[in-house]
Amino acid sequence: MIVLTRLNDRTVVLNAELIKMIEATPDTLVTMVNGDTIMVRESVDDVVAKAVDYQRRVHGFSVV
Repeated sequence: MIVLTRLNDRTVVLNAELIKMIEATPDTLVTMVNGDTIMVRESVDDVVAKAVDYQRRVHGFSVV
């Protein structure tokens, strides 16, 4: 799960495993595998970094 911020400053927690696509439109639009979308304050790079960090923590990947 990753913590993001909606445009109205409310916190939302998303399952990073269910993210299908992340776009800059110019706000960041996260599309989930079920087709739901959410606009967030974080940049595309920040959302990607959070999703990658989540995957590393959950699946035990480490950078050597």
